[in-house]
Amino acid sequence: MIKIAVYGKGGIGKSTTVSNLSAALAQKGKKVLQIGCDPKADSTISLRHGKELSTVLDTIRKKKDDFTLDDVMCIGYQGVACVEAGGPIPGLGCAGRGIITALEKLEKKGIYDVVKPDIVFYDVLGDVVCGGFSMPMRSGYADLVYIITSGENMSIHAAANIAMAIDNFKGRGYAKLGGIILNHKNVKSERAKVEELCEDIHSQIVGELSFSETVQDAEPMKKTVIEAFGTSKMAEEYRKLADKILSRQG
Repeated sequence: MIKIAVYGKGGIGKSTTVSNLSAALAQKGKKVLQIGCDPKADSTISLRHGKELSTVLDTIRKKKDDFTLDDVMCIGYQGVACVEAGGPIPGLGCAGRGIITALEKLEKKGIYDVVKPDIVFYDVLGDVVCGGFSMPMRSGYADLVYIITSGENMSIHAAANIAMAIDNFKGRGYAKLGGIILNHKNVKSERAKVEELCEDIHSQIVGELSFSETVQDAEPMKKTVIEAFGTSKMAEEYRKLADKILSRQG
């Protein structure tokens, strides 16, 4: 089982990228589990065509411990198992603590034994890496972390902070940094800026995604690019990135 946490600044295209990677890998016959670890609970929406899904935290609030995995999981496109951790009641509670509670509860309910995934993706809000937001990096969860960034200054700043957190966790058995995924926003000197970031954090660009209207066209359809525009150039870029991530596990 390959376990990967994907971090990145809010709005960088993290959930879109992760969902398309899940779809691409599922098309290759891999069993994929995608767990959204963002309070917005929209990580898997394109895999489940907008179908409603009760988050783990909402379900706990309603049923306490008296629920099954079927209450919090649905099977999406190409058999991808979809789960959303969810967040606290607005204005109350800690989102980070909620991630800890959700992941611990999923493990207790035996989700990994039930789904038997080849690949697990944790899609994590990465503007901050403190408390519960670091949970997917911990021993027993993800093995590797990939950071998605563009060449925009705030995105690079967030990526540097995430990389610093990973480095600070070194020696605790936490996940290692697998590399940087450059999601182009067509800013000036974009690749050079991200290459400079990689030099600073001693990492490398493992894949690049073009700025494409195809991604925007798929969103209102509530489908991944892989499903909606499977023969497009953008779909091929996601497949290429999926292959690259798989090859790096060996």
